[in-house]
Amino acid sequence: VQLQASGGGLVQAGASLRLSCAASGRTFSTYVMGWFRQAPGKEREFVGAIKWSDGTTLYTNSVKGRFTISRDNAKNTVYLQMNSLKPEDTAVYYCASSKRIGVYWGSKSTYDYWGQGTLVTVSS
Repeated sequence: VQLQASGGGLVQAGASLRLSCAASGRTFSTYVMGWFRQAPGKEREFVGAIKWSDGTTLYTNSVKGRFTISRDNAKNTVYLQMNSLKPEDTAVYYCASSKRIGVYWGSKSTYDYWGQGTLVTVSS
């Protein structure tokens, strides 16, 4: 499975941005797609995830109500809609996919494949 993340950029606080993650290859076995982010000098952290089959989502508390994950099964693409962006959202955002069932979606170890990351910078 190959994952290609895109859509990052420089925006002002309060603005919106939509990231995309296009999956290719043996995607039929994908169970969940996740988004993570890594700010400079910090650990990579979980942002949210979506179950490929039925769209069930999970978010970390800091983005609830501001970020929305959706998917387009026909395009093998997952989206991360980010609204009301804050400077603390500045990070490289990564998408990831997992074939594993019954594991915690918020753990990096759950995911088998990772995209290359796209930089989101939010200015104050």
